[in-house]
Amino acid sequence: MPMKTIRYPQQEQWADIITRPHLDNSQLQATVNGVLNDVRTRGDAAVIDYEERFDHVRLSSLIVSQEEMDEAEQLISSDLKEAIQLAHHNIHAFHEAQCFSEVRVETQPGVECWQRSVPIEKVGLYIPGGTAPLFSTVLMLAIPAKIAGCRDIVLCTPPNPEGKVHPAILVAARIAGVSAIYKAGGVQAIGAMAYGTQSVPKVFKIFGPGNQYVMAAKQQVSLGDVAIDMPAGPSEVCVLADESSNAAFVAADLLSQAEHGIDSQVLLITTSEQLLKEVETEVDRQLALLPRQEIAARALQNSSFVLVTSANEMIALSNTYAPEHLIIQTKDYEALAQQVINAGSVFLGPYACESAGDYASGTNHTLPTHGYATAYSGVNLDSYCRKITFQHLSPEGVRRIGPAVELMAEAEQLNAHKNAMTLRLRDINK
Repeated sequence: MPMKTIRYPQQEQWADIITRPHLDNSQLQATVNGVLNDVRTRGDAAVIDYEERFDHVRLSSLIVSQEEMDEAEQLISSDLKEAIQLAHHNIHAFHEAQCFSEVRVETQPGVECWQRSVPIEKVGLYIPGGTAPLFSTVLMLAIPAKIAGCRDIVLCTPPNPEGKVHPAILVAARIAGVSAIYKAGGVQAIGAMAYGTQSVPKVFKIFGPGNQYVMAAKQQVSLGDVAIDMPAGPSEVCVLADESSNAAFVAADLLSQAEHGIDSQVLLITTSEQLLKEVETEVDRQLALLPRQEIAARALQNSSFVLVTSANEMIALSNTYAPEHLIIQTKDYEALAQQVINAGSVFLGPYACESAGDYASGTNHTLPTHGYATAYSGVNLDSYCRKITFQHLSPEGVRRIGPAVELMAEAEQLNAHKNAMTLRLRDINK
């Protein structure tokens, strides 16, 4: 079994345990920069060339036609469509509950301040294709965009070698209310949405997961061209388990993340030597049955089983790791949940498998990876909105705060600031 097993590590060993897999970053950044500059300069022509190079298809047009959208409806089973609609209902319900209510506050008599939630007008959604068509991510990104009221919801996703987008992606996009879909993957898709091309409109914010190239592209374009949701990269899970845990469930949860890609990572932290051995056996048994076992096995090489002395040490190591997904399958999971500080999304008890959140429970599965859960939230309704503040001052309000404004502006040596208030004080005191 390819995972490393670490027993009772000292705290100084934790940094090694939580290290993520990574490519040669210097080469990666240079490659990404070259593609982005080409897309910025040549637009559609560059995107089409990179699609031929990376996705092995020569496209005549980037946009997905209405005929292709209609065709997709006939290519997926009614059962799958019903499953997508069920997931849509739950994701919609969860995110709709996050709607912002405007609150007006009178900070002083005559000084009224309030905040309004305003949708981002143009958003771009990146949906990975590659080894797995993530149509569930369409729902996770488009549903809150639609609830927020974003005017234009643009989606980019790589086509297959026949130039087609997976039909489930197209059906999910139609159900969720996507405005337009383009056949573009990887760095070239990020560049197209960041800069705009002859076909793909420029957006104001880009959402969506991807590999390390996509993550690097998002970070580069965010420096001056467009906002991004978060620096999301390869998927990861941390499972906390004890002697009460179900070893088969734990192994299944680890493998469900490992099969995402060879640069994914999984981490088991347990207080039970017996459970650790049972999970090792289960991982070997279940891995052998997986169609994507080669991918999962590669990911397991980046991964670790860690045996620790106590529940407190489990949660401390997890908080240091700051996992994208955290599964707490221990007898005291509610108590441990109260101690979670750093995690993207948390799954509690034996039956809350991470797959539920990936697809249909209602929470969003676009989450911070690579330790960014220390500072970022997962995608939510607020991700698609800006909070604009407003204020109104009556003459009474000016009298109340005007002298303080004058004094503070003068103390900062900003006399024009002071004068703007002084003129108003004189006017109301005539």
